[in-house]
Amino acid sequence: MEILQVVGFALVAAIMALVLRREKPEFALAVGVAAGIVIFAAFLGKIGAVIRVLEGAANKAGLNMIYLDTILKIVGVAYIGDFGAQICRDAGEGALAVKVEFAAKVLILVLALPIIIALLDLLLKLVT
Repeated sequence: MEILQVVGFALVAAIMALVLRREKPEFALAVGVAAGIVIFAAFLGKIGAVIRVLEGAANKAGLNMIYLDTILKIVGVAYIGDFGAQICRDAGEGALAVKVEFAAKVLILVLALPIIIALLDLLLKLVT
């Protein structure tokens, strides 16, 4: 049960951050950020495995890899944007977190634009 290990690790890091926050608040934030990075890094291999499976399925289905790549980029922007916003919130910068989330949403929209245009073109071909 990997999730139990992750939760246990996160609880230990949270308790350390809580204790440090009284004496050295700057270290408390560093503990939280470091714990988040460790958890993220621990699951990069699993993310890679998911990407390989999706690429294999897309190849078998004969899908254009540009679309899959774009969707994976969108998911990556969403995860990284959320991670960055949470770090900002942990640092007490809620307003900055909102800006990070806004930037991620704009990037997602920009990345999705080619897919939206392709869908609209397909709809126009079906209608005409």
